[in-house]
Amino acid sequence: MAADETLRVALGERGYEIRIGARLLDRAGDLLAPVVPLRRTVVVTDEHLARTCHPERLEASLARAGIAARRVVLPAGEASKSWPLLERLVEDLLGGGVERRSTVIALGGGVIGDLVGFAAAVSLRGLGYVQVPTTLLSQVDSAVGGKTGINSPHGKNLIGAFHQPRAVLVDTTVLDDLPPRELKAGYAEVVKYGFIKDAGFFAWLEEHGGAVLAREPEALAHAIRRSLEIKAAVVAADERETAGERALLNFGHTFGHAFEALAGYDGGLLHGEAVSVGMARAFDLSVRLGYCAAGERDRARAHLERLGLPTRIGRVGNRRCRPDELLAAMGRDKKVENARLRFVLVRRIGEAFTSAEVPEAAVRDVLGEDG
Repeated sequence: MAADETLRVALGERGYEIRIGARLLDRAGDLLAPVVPLRRTVVVTDEHLARTCHPERLEASLARAGIAARRVVLPAGEASKSWPLLERLVEDLLGGGVERRSTVIALGGGVIGDLVGFAAAVSLRGLGYVQVPTTLLSQVDSAVGGKTGINSPHGKNLIGAFHQPRAVLVDTTVLDDLPPRELKAGYAEVVKYGFIKDAGFFAWLEEHGGAVLAREPEALAHAIRRSLEIKAAVVAADERETAGERALLNFGHTFGHAFEALAGYDGGLLHGEAVSVGMARAFDLSVRLGYCAAGERDRARAHLERLGLPTRIGRVGNRRCRPDELLAAMGRDKKVENARLRFVLVRRIGEAFTSAEVPEAAVRDVLGEDG
C-alpha cells in the first residue's frame, strides 16, 4: 500500500492538513484525534452512504480511538442543500447537546460537505468540523477551501459562509464503489485545474485520463493529489475570493450554475456535468472574444468528449432553454459585480483570467449555439 500524503492549506491559525491515502476511514480515529478535542462527535452522512459500510468503518475507527460518534442521516441529492434541511440539521445538533468545542464530521459528497459546513458555521457561532469526502468531485474540490452553503430558488450556493474545516481526510478507496456517472462528473473538476493553471497537468490527463476513470490506483491518486495541490495554493493566496485568484476556480461555473438552477437540482443534471458544459462554453466565449485560439478550444473539447463528458447542454430537464432564460439565471450568480457578470476566460490551456468586460451579445451568441 502506498504511503499517505499530506498537504497543508496555509491559512495561519485557520490552516489545516489534507491527508490523502488508501483506507483512511479505518485509521480515522487516530488521524482525527488531534482535532476532536471532546471525546464525542457527530457523523453526518446521507441515505446512500448509510447503506454502505463506510459509516460503520469510520465510527469503528473513532471508537477504537476512544471517540464516541452519533450518526445523523440526511436525504441524498442536491435538493438537500436547502433551508428546511439546514434547519433540521442545526436543530438536531443543538438538540443532541453539541458544545462550543464539539466537532462535526461530514461524511459524503459535496452536498453533505457544504450543508454540514454551513450548519457548523452558524451553530453556537461556529463549531469545528471535519471533511471526509466520498466522491471524486468533493475530494478534489468542494471539501477544501471553506466554502459552505445551501441553494436558493434564485441560484446555487447563494446562501452560505466561509468556514474552514479542521482537517480533510481523502480516502481514495471509497471511490471503488462510486457510480461511473458520478466519477465522470468529478473528473470535470479535475480537468478544470489543468485548464486554468497547469498545462502540463492537462497533457498528463490527455494521456492518463482514461486510467483515472478506470480507477487505476496510481493514476487516480496522482490526479487527486495534483488537483488538491492547485486548490490549496489558490485558497492560501485568496481565501475569500477578494484578490481575484480564487475566482479562477469558478471556470465553467457561471454557465454551469445557470444550467443547474434551471434543471431544478433534481439529479437530472449533476454539478460536474453542468461544469463540463460550462467549461466548453467558456472556451467558446474566449475564442469568440479573440482571447484564445480555436485549436486550444478544440483540444479541450475533444478531451472532454473522448472521456464521455458533455460539452453541450441540449435540454435542461425536459425542455430546451432559451438564451434569455439562461442569461437571467446567470445574472443571479454570486459573480455579479456592479450589475455585471465576471467571467473566467482562457488565453490558452493552463492560463485563465477573469473579466467583467464581456458583451452580453457575445454571451447570448454562445448560448444560442449550444443546441
